[in-house]
This record gives sequence, structure tokens and C-alpha cells, in this order.
Amino acid sequence: MRWQGGEQSENLEDRRRTAGPVMLGGGGLLVLVVVAMLFGVDPRKLNQLVNQAQVGQGNAAGQQGELSPQELEQQKFMGTILRFTEVVWGDQFRKVGKQYEPPKMVLFSQRVQTGCGVAPSAVGPFYCPADRTVYLDPTFFEELAQKLGGSKSEFSQAYVIAHEIGHHVQNLLGYSDLVDQQRQRLPEGEFNQWSVRLELQADYLAGVWAHYGQEKFNFIEAGDVESAITSANAIGDDRLQKSQVGFTSPEKYTHGTSKQRISWFTRGLQTGDLSRLDEIFKMPYERL
Repeated sequence: MRWQGGEQSENLEDRRRTAGPVMLGGGGLLVLVVVAMLFGVDPRKLNQLVNQAQVGQGNAAGQQGELSPQELEQQKFMGTILRFTEVVWGDQFRKVGKQYEPPKMVLFSQRVQTGCGVAPSAVGPFYCPADRTVYLDPTFFEELAQKLGGSKSEFSQAYVIAHEIGHHVQNLLGYSDLVDQQRQRLPEGEFNQWSVRLELQADYLAGVWAHYGQEKFNFIEAGDVESAITSANAIGDDRLQKSQVGFTSPEKYTHGTSKQRISWFTRGLQTGDLSRLDEIFKMPYERL
């Protein structure tokens, strides 16, 4: 992926040298392997996930010191990708007479205090609508590549970031509220279908971003799209469930199958068509 020399966002905050230590109990590993791979964690469940992971708050002072050269490079990369999203979505919102309000992005290690509660790294990358911020522990990408067969390439990482920014776009456009209304009235099994739709739409939005980002910045290189597809395939509900328990339970899907995630990301990338956003919520569920 070509990103070096690109402008960096002013909305990136790096807290990796300010977080206190976190201790994971017996359930922590399970949460790390399963939950951390799911993009778009439900903010309402963050405190529950913290309890499941048995996070010890501790009394030790926060970490101090300078970022390593590798961490500084990560910071520069993610700041550049965040700026790419700001430019693309700013352009797209202006086309329809709206103003894009960029989110913040916080890099952290071990645990982080958010507007949605305290979260351990085990929850993976997530967007908190309460403070309009994306939270990301960069070590997630190592977990994705090493434990689930995803790609660690830069464009694959950009896809993850773009997916979370997609949740911010959904928040601004009202789709998050639409799904939240269903959460209040539907049993879990039925609501999961709405959760899947929201996640697939975020994958579609990540593809739309890549479509217009390529037009403006020409950042996609040979093999980049395939690497993003590899990661999308790795975190499908069906593949995750089968790897953990040996079978799949479609009624428990919350993010979509590997095939669905690849399909919607690819559609967004190929078309850049924002007029299709409602389609995901209107078409029969079995056709997604």
C-alpha cells in the first residue's frame, strides 16, 4: 500500500505509554481469541466483556517512556490512513449537501477508558458512539494474522480501520439509531440479523472508501485487495465459530459469514455506490 508521505490526521491520539497494566484471568484467552477478531464490538457489552476477561485494574502507575521506532511507524501509518478517510468522507458528504464530522482515533495498549466504559485489548478494534472515537490496540493485527489466518499487510490494516470509520459514518447517517431501536424491541436471535446487516454495511462502506481513496490517492498496490479479502474471510462468524466449537450456529451470527463480508466489501470497492446503503436493510436476510 502506498501511504508514505501522506498527510496525517490531527485527530489521532496515542495512549500506548499511558495505560496501566491489565491482567487477564482464565476467561481472558477465550475472549482474546474470539471477541478480539470481531470488528464493531457492541459498546453496550464492553463492560460485560471486561468482566468476562477478568480485567484487574490494579494500582500500579501507568507506563512511561517513548514509543519505539516500530510504534512510531505504526502511529504515522494509522494517522495517514485516518486522514485518507477524512478526505474521502468529507468529499462524499459534500456531494449530498452534508458536512462530515471526523471521529477521533485512539491507539492504546492493554486497556482504555472510553465513553462506553473501560475496555481491555481483548475486545479488538471498536467504535464508541458516545464519544465518536475509534479505539485500537495495534497488537490486534498480530493476533489476526497469527491466530486466525488473516493478513498483516498494510492495506488489510487499512480495511480494519475503514470498517470502524464505517461505523462512524453509520452513526452520522442514522443507521446506528435504526438498529439500536430494533435492539430495544426484538429478542436476541432476531436482533442478531440486524447486527449482521449493520456490520455488512460497515464492510460495504470500507469498500466504498477504498474505491474513492484509490481514485484520489492511488494507494492500492498489487496484492492489496487480496490481503483485505483474506482478513475479511478470517473473521466471518461461520469460520470463527467452526474454529472454536467445531460447528456453526447461524442464529448466533452477529457480523456475517466470511462469504458475506467479502461480498459486501468487494461490492463497495467495485462500485463506490452510496445509493445502495438502504439495500442491506431492505433485502431478504437470506439473500445477504
